[in-house]
Amino acid sequence: MALVFAAAMLLGAPASWAQDYPNRPVKIIVPFPAGGTADAVPRLVAEWLSRKWGQPVVIENPTGAAGNIGTDQAYRAEPDGYTLLSAPPPPLVINLNLYPNLPFDPMKFEPIAILAQVPNGVIVNPSRVSAKTLPEFLSYLKANPGKVTSATQGNGTTSHLTSEMLQMMGQVKVQHIPYRGTAPALQDLLSGNVDFMCDNLGVSLPLVDSGKLRLLAVASPKRMASLPNMPTVAETLPGFESVAWYAVVAPPKTPKAITEKINADINEALRDPQLQDRLKKLSAEVVGGSTEATAKYLRDEVERWHKVIKAANVKLQ
Repeated sequence: MALVFAAAMLLGAPASWAQDYPNRPVKIIVPFPAGGTADAVPRLVAEWLSRKWGQPVVIENPTGAAGNIGTDQAYRAEPDGYTLLSAPPPPLVINLNLYPNLPFDPMKFEPIAILAQVPNGVIVNPSRVSAKTLPEFLSYLKANPGKVTSATQGNGTTSHLTSEMLQMMGQVKVQHIPYRGTAPALQDLLSGNVDFMCDNLGVSLPLVDSGKLRLLAVASPKRMASLPNMPTVAETLPGFESVAWYAVVAPPKTPKAITEKINADINEALRDPQLQDRLKKLSAEVVGGSTEATAKYLRDEVERWHKVIKAANVKLQ
C-alpha cells in the first residue's frame, strides 16, 4: 500500500509543480549580448510574464562561441522550469551542423514556443549597386560572377547561410566578406566598402527607411504585413525562406506540465496588443503556437540549414 501511495505521489508531482509554478524567480538565458533583437524580444516577453506570475523573470547573457556557451549552461541546468533558454537559430538548429563536438544536444531541449520571427532581407548599398529589384540584382550577379561582395556577421552565421542560399538557388556567385558580428558588417556596407548583405530587418530596416541602404526583397515565406509592397525573395526564387526567430526551450527532461504551462502563458502574452505593438517596432512578427508545433518548427529548421551547409560546403574557419 505504501509503495502504491509513493508511486501515486511521484506520478502526480509534475502536475502539482505546474500548479505552484513559479513560486520563485525564473531565469532566462539569452546566449547573445544585450541590446540586439535576440535579447530584446525575450526581454519584452519576460517583463510580461513577470507581471502575470508575480515573480522576477531575469534575463542573463552569457555569450561566446556563437551562442554555444550560454546554451550549454541552460542545457545543464536543473530541469525544473526555473532556468530557460531563449535563442535565435544558431545554437538550436545551425551549430549542430557546423561544430563536430558540441557539449550539448540541441534536439534534446524541451520545446516551449517560438516567440516571434524577424525576416532577413537582401539589402544593397545604393551607391554601389544600381539594381532596384531582386531580379535585376540577380541578373547583375550573373553578369559579374565572384565580383560582388557580400558582408556577413561571420562564418556559419544566419547572414552567411542566407547569402549561400541566395547563391545556390539563384545560381550566382559572390565574394564572401565575413565580419565579427552585425555592427561592423553594416558599418562597412554603409561606408561602401562592400556591396550587399543578407541581414536581419530588426537591425537594418531603420537604415533602409532613412535611405542609406536599399531593401530589394524580404526572406519571409509571405509578404510582411508591415511592408506589404515589398516582394519576398520566394516570389523570384520559389521556396526561399530565411527568418531569424526567437525560441524558448527548457533543459532536457523538464516536466511536460511545466513546459505546457509556460507555453500557455507565453501565448497569452503574445496575444496582448501592447506587446504586439512593441514587437512590431523591432520588425518582429508574432508566432506562438503549441509545444508540438514548436518542436516541428525546430526540426524543419535543422533540415533547412543542413541542406544549405552541406550544399555550400560551409566550414568554420
